[in-house]
Amino acid sequence: MTERVVVIGAGHNGLACAATLAKAGRDVLVLEAAPRIGGAAVTREFAPGFQVSAGAHFLYALDPALRADLGLDGHGLALAKSDLATVALAESGAPLVLAGADVVAGDLPDADRAALAAFWPRLCRLAAVVGRQHDRAPPRLAWDGLAGAWPAARLALDIRRLGREDMRELLRIASSNVYDVLEEQFTSPRLKGALALDAVLGTRAGPRSGNTVLSLLYRLSVAVGVRQGGAALPRGGMGAVSAAFAAAARAAGAEVRTGARVAAITLAGDRVAGVRLENGEAVAAAAVVSGADPRTTFLRLLGARHLEAGFAKRVDNVRAAGTAAKLHLALDGLPAFRGLAPALAGERIVIAPDMDYVERAFNPCKYGGWSPEPVLEVSVPTVHDPGLAPAGRHVLSAVVQYAPRALGAGDREGFLEATLAVLERHAPGLRAQVLATELLVPEELEREFGMAGGHWHHAELALDQYLLLRPVPGAARYATPVPGLWLCGAGCHPGGGVMGHAGRNAARALLAGEDAP
Repeated sequence: MTERVVVIGAGHNGLACAATLAKAGRDVLVLEAAPRIGGAAVTREFAPGFQVSAGAHFLYALDPALRADLGLDGHGLALAKSDLATVALAESGAPLVLAGADVVAGDLPDADRAALAAFWPRLCRLAAVVGRQHDRAPPRLAWDGLAGAWPAARLALDIRRLGREDMRELLRIASSNVYDVLEEQFTSPRLKGALALDAVLGTRAGPRSGNTVLSLLYRLSVAVGVRQGGAALPRGGMGAVSAAFAAAARAAGAEVRTGARVAAITLAGDRVAGVRLENGEAVAAAAVVSGADPRTTFLRLLGARHLEAGFAKRVDNVRAAGTAAKLHLALDGLPAFRGLAPALAGERIVIAPDMDYVERAFNPCKYGGWSPEPVLEVSVPTVHDPGLAPAGRHVLSAVVQYAPRALGAGDREGFLEATLAVLERHAPGLRAQVLATELLVPEELEREFGMAGGHWHHAELALDQYLLLRPVPGAARYATPVPGLWLCGAGCHPGGGVMGHAGRNAARALLAGEDAP
């Protein structure tokens, strides 16, 4: 019998890792603490008869090669709607409807249309360099021989192939703030607000913060080559994506157990020996691959006493403070967004009228407060997937920024009211349609999905926590300093988003027998 590999967590990355390992003939057991698989990519009921994608609510283009390799379509993955347009709402004037560089509807000065037609393709070319790194392990900091040098050389070659002008532009703006870059290009406040929101969504950053251009490139990189910037709605919600990953893992021979919370990673000497479950059961394993966030994996499940002090300190210093809340509304009808045709209500809707609005929304977050004028990314999935709600009724799902980790009772009511007030201004009459509400701030996202800090990337996406520095030096290529322990979650390369790359990359590294860098 082959030696067993235990995968901690049945999120999509853990399941992608398990499927890849099982296809290679390994004996794989996936242990999930929750009663359901999926991690933050789940569909669940939040009010009687109303289903919602409780964490992630848009699918930003699974890698077609990974999708085909795991046979996800054959395991039930289907899209209710792909190539969603982005609708930028405003309190006055017609909404601006964008599909990449195409202005589908709305007023935009001719100069901005021309600038967007040039800027967007260049941005996508730069994002493609980021995207090419997703299915590769990051380069090593040091290497012996040509084989070890190849990953770094390949990255350098990807950048060089951009050509002189684009290469210079990438080096100029990669660490910059998106505010200055967009100010250079456009005059339209609504266009700049929509693009700025894409750069800060899910981050602890405002448009004037450094690294926000990198965040924008990363967001675009997962869609380049499939549909530049387009999002999709899986039929049945994001839980259907996780279900397809789970079916692929099981079909390959992996065992997936839910309701099996891992309490500790166990060692024999200095090497991983398996895991101990919360109920006391010991599971022996030759290797353990953790889909949990780095802090949970190293400091709680393993324990800092088993790590070199400097490494443990670096893990403890990983920035992973979530600032995005999730709002779910059960509605008795389709919301009527100001100036928006009902046929477009099912697209990706953003409320970020201008960059200063987004920056002001971020300001209270710096001091532990909540935004009285939040920015929102809104989905009404029932327009394209009516089975998520009773006939004639709808679900509204929104990412709301910015929120502190936790809210007291008074603050919770105030933040909810502020969010509903913003929605009401853009969709008059919406409050009267609300049948039920659910608001999840980072503390609740942490509790429900098991991610420390409630951050959907498990670690803030920034240059000092990216590529060969993600999550920390010494654990950037999925192997860790503890023999037999590997990482496969969003906290390692390439980061968050429902892609599956981190899981598959980790499996490949384990199968190749790589050591920690």
